[in-house]
Amino acid sequence: MIKLLQKLFIKTTDDKKTVRRKTGIICSGFGILLNIILFIIKYIAGALTLSITITADAFNNLSDAGSSLIALMGFKFADIKPDKRHPFGHGRIEYLSGLGISVAIIILSLKLGYSSIKKIIFPEPLETSITAFIILGICILVKIYMYIYNHNIDKELNSASIRASAIDSLSDAFATAIVMISMIVSIFTKVNIDGYTGVLVALLIMYAGINSAKDTIAPLLGTTPDKEFVDNICDIVMKYEKVKGIHDLVVHDYGPNRQIISLHAEIDGNENIYEIHDMIDKIENDLYNELGCMATIHMDPVDLSDTNLIEMKYDVANLLKKIDEKITIHDFRIVSQNNHNKLIFDIVVPFEIKLSDDEIKKEAQKLIREKYKNYYAVIHIDKN
Repeated sequence: MIKLLQKLFIKTTDDKKTVRRKTGIICSGFGILLNIILFIIKYIAGALTLSITITADAFNNLSDAGSSLIALMGFKFADIKPDKRHPFGHGRIEYLSGLGISVAIIILSLKLGYSSIKKIIFPEPLETSITAFIILGICILVKIYMYIYNHNIDKELNSASIRASAIDSLSDAFATAIVMISMIVSIFTKVNIDGYTGVLVALLIMYAGINSAKDTIAPLLGTTPDKEFVDNICDIVMKYEKVKGIHDLVVHDYGPNRQIISLHAEIDGNENIYEIHDMIDKIENDLYNELGCMATIHMDPVDLSDTNLIEMKYDVANLLKKIDEKITIHDFRIVSQNNHNKLIFDIVVPFEIKLSDDEIKKEAQKLIREKYKNYYAVIHIDKN
């Protein structure tokens, strides 16, 4: 159905951002429709069975419709053009809409838990019927279908709000399955566990909501970029033969398809600076055209003709492996002043290394002093 709607409402001439926005709106709008239908169906089933869990699950679908509306508004407003107050656009609204959906899921789980605990304290007889089983079975299938299309669209769009909707749909399918189990137990044992299964459903929904919130908060706080995205950047930059290396890559995320990056490219210092400037412009254009990200590239000149420098850099890099195998170095140079020789370089330290920056710096200076007695190390610590 989603593919059919995409064909109907998305033009072949639309650019990537327009396609993304329209796909998100279609997906969210379709979710609103299905959740309203499910609310009506489950509310009828709850009235037939007198089940607090089914009735609560029905209102869960009504809140899901509201969540889909939040997602739709997120896609709509995220496409607003940059202005004076928001020069990098409004793409992060999509993350906020995903967070709004997650909060709605958590609030609903608390309400369901409260109602279920009341049902445990003050139990009511549970009615079962074939009609209710059929209705709930249909609801499970619809929710699984909603999870599948939301999951597939999320892989296509990498959208926090669509991802939250997918997680919510899957948790709803599990919740409804648990409701059916409680009805089966009631039929064969005459034991009413409706309140207890309601608590279990509430916990499942809360767990899904908390995980979804974590996923949407992470890009707002600033998170590590996807490895695939970083690899693509490196492939594009390194396809130019005159680029000898890359370091200090930084990715700023202002919303899906709104990344701004900066990096240092190592270039032979003997190259023509005007030719290199032209090449850097081409690389920045390639990054924009292929990945949709704005790039600023700083040129770091390296002296490839100084074999002593190259050998010493290699030796120092291996020497620092004694601290940790994952440590790397860059911006390595030798400065001689007033009979004093300095080795100046940056050490890239992965976050998982337990040592503090000062401890790493002191240990590195000690190792270098032991091997190169006439050199003093001036070190700057970088994070990977």
